[in-house]
Amino acid sequence: MEWTGPLRWNETGAGPSGESCDMIAEPAVWGDVIVGRKETPTSYHLSVVIDDALQGVTQVVRGQDLFWSTSVHRVLQVLLDLPAPSYHHHRLILDSDGKKLSKSTQATGLRELRSQGLTPADVRRLVSVAV
Repeated sequence: MEWTGPLRWNETGAGPSGESCDMIAEPAVWGDVIVGRKETPTSYHLSVVIDDALQGVTQVVRGQDLFWSTSVHRVLQVLLDLPAPSYHHHRLILDSDGKKLSKSTQATGLRELRSQGLTPADVRRLVSVAV
C-alpha cells in the first residue's frame, strides 16, 4: 500500500452485504498474496488482471464470492500500470445444500439449466444481472 496509496473501484453490482458504488480496496486483509510458484506459473489474481488488460476489458462481471479479491486486483493493476475496469459482482446460484455451483463438484451447468426450460433471461435473473 505504500507504493500504491489508497485504492478504490467502481462497483455496479453488489458485494455479499450489499456493498456497491465507490468501493475502498482493502488488500491488507489478504496478507501476503502468492502471485506465482515454481509448480504454478501464475496465480488466479495475476492471470485475470493481465488477461483483462490485454483483452481491453472495461467491465468485469464475477460472482460475489470474488468480491473482496478485487482489492488484490486493484493493487496489481496499479503496480503493473494497467487500466482499472469497473466491476459488477452478482449473486451466486446455489444448490439445494446452499453451496455455490462449481465445475469442480460437477454442479449443474448452464446446459442443464437450459434443458430444464430456463431461458437466458431466467438465468440472468437468478444472478441479478439486468435482463
